Amino acid sequence: MKKVLIVISFIGLVLTIVPSILVFKQVIAIETHFHLMVAGMFLWFGTSPFWMKTKSLDDEEKA
Repeated sequence: MKKVLIVISFIGLVLTIVPSILVFKQVIAIETHFHLMVAGMFLWFGTSPFWMKTKSLDDEEKA
């Protein structure tokens, strides 16, 4: 399950970076850019916290 979340997160990250480049090169319209950026934002912020968790100091002391 964690690997699926990682893949979805990176798809969201790509959707936040690539549209900006495509608008700069005048490949897509600005409205399409906005829609792709919003979708990427929701994908990234919706999935990344679940696999980017770090151990707390208490957990490290117990190990």
